[in-house]
Amino acid sequence: MSQNRRTVIFFLFFLLLIYNIFFRNEYSYVEALSKYGSSGDEVTQIQTKLKRWGYYNGNIDGIYGTQTLNAVKYFQRKNGLTVDGIAGAKTLAAMGIMSGDNNSSSSNSNSTVSNTSDLNLLARLIYAESRGEPYTGQVAVGAVVLNRVKSSSFPNTVSGVIYQSGAFSVVSDGQINLSPNDTAKKAAQDALNGWDPSYGAIYYFNPNTATSAWIWSRPQTVQIGNHRFCK
Repeated sequence: MSQNRRTVIFFLFFLLLIYNIFFRNEYSYVEALSKYGSSGDEVTQIQTKLKRWGYYNGNIDGIYGTQTLNAVKYFQRKNGLTVDGIAGAKTLAAMGIMSGDNNSSSSNSNSTVSNTSDLNLLARLIYAESRGEPYTGQVAVGAVVLNRVKSSSFPNTVSGVIYQSGAFSVVSDGQINLSPNDTAKKAAQDALNGWDPSYGAIYYFNPNTATSAWIWSRPQTVQIGNHRFCK
């Protein structure tokens, strides 16, 4: 093989490598996001959830237009996310929307706890622990319970986590037996559906009343209303 031919082959290989690194990856990344101008099932899910939570007032048409863009920005602003109007990985995760293998994994992990008994018990815990808190904060309280279910450090059922000795004061003082309102029930369902505004937290506390030095040492994930969530 001549020197010139080897040079041409090397040059073509180099161009193909550059294309794969910069262009194909960039294209895939962009296509993986829902943003202004996008359409499809994921956009429909975004609109449906944001409308249920009061962020979106438009039609659920699966088209990422101006109203959807503004609703996503509003959601991001309220939940401490980067306000860019793009439904990227973090924003979708905060909404409880996953795609591909992650969605299957999330559905499978939630399937063990998404029955009527767990829903009612989780709603009672949310009502007892966080009534009066922002809706996102109520969902986050439910998410903490579910995160504990998934953790090897806690019981592996909703009832086991909630009734674990010393875990929640509302169990010992009887508030767990109060009838939850519709807001708490919706928050429990959203948590069971996979929305985790706590960002994986397994603890939460009120900084205005907490006296435990240990809980203050836990890494914070987010603060919503009067509750600080941590791991």
